[in-house]
Amino acid sequence: MNEYQPRYELARTIARAAGEITLKYFQTDRFSIIRKSDGSPVTIADQESETFLRSEIGRLFPDDTIIGEEFGITAGTSGFSWALDPIDGTKSFISGVPLYGTMVAVIDERDPSAKKGVIGAIHIPGLNEGAYAAVGQGAWHYRGDAAPVRAQVSKTNRLSDCVVLSSSVEGFRKRKISASFESLAQKVQFARTWGDVYGYLLVATGRADAMIDPEMNVWDAAAVLPIIEEAGGKFTDWLNVSTYEGGDSVGSNGLVHDAILDALR
Repeated sequence: MNEYQPRYELARTIARAAGEITLKYFQTDRFSIIRKSDGSPVTIADQESETFLRSEIGRLFPDDTIIGEEFGITAGTSGFSWALDPIDGTKSFISGVPLYGTMVAVIDERDPSAKKGVIGAIHIPGLNEGAYAAVGQGAWHYRGDAAPVRAQVSKTNRLSDCVVLSSSVEGFRKRKISASFESLAQKVQFARTWGDVYGYLLVATGRADAMIDPEMNVWDAAAVLPIIEEAGGKFTDWLNVSTYEGGDSVGSNGLVHDAILDALR
């Protein structure tokens, strides 16, 4: 058995189950909005979903580290870490838009010089679809209860034919590079803000060609990296380093990756 297999099976299962928890509150008035110290919103759905994820991981892998958006770090000793985002796209969730998702990643930290994300699972509860991947096992896309199919990035190789996505334009304004994004948007077929994790799912399944984010945390990126790469694409920070710790990201089909980065610069 592949050494990652037990954690891979758990990641796939709990990502979907945690996403289903959020549906108890989605498009209802059964939650209030709390503002965190950075001004970003959080709800009971975020908290309940992450509590479930932590409980399941702790039950089966009590020595693993857990890094979650809502409840911080629980240190472990095994050399494996889990990165959790119970609702990626809380603003969409609050607005009743079904383009938010639950993200679960496993990071192998046993060799610090080769630390990498080795497992990723994402579930889009409002659409009942998602994707998962483990290093060397390909990426897989599912809808509802249908059998998963191999996820493959697009074959678009010209910038002018690209569908390019981003979570929002706010991050570009904060970095004072709005002009770069606007210039890129004029060079591609069209640009949309079908963002957060849903945008990366569209890239991994060939429905979009690139997704750009000027602001990323570990829990935003760690699950996406193996899914995009195992689908045949490329995921890097804006310095073109394959990492989930760069603070920004481009996920693409690989063929237009350099052109996207050049446009951002």
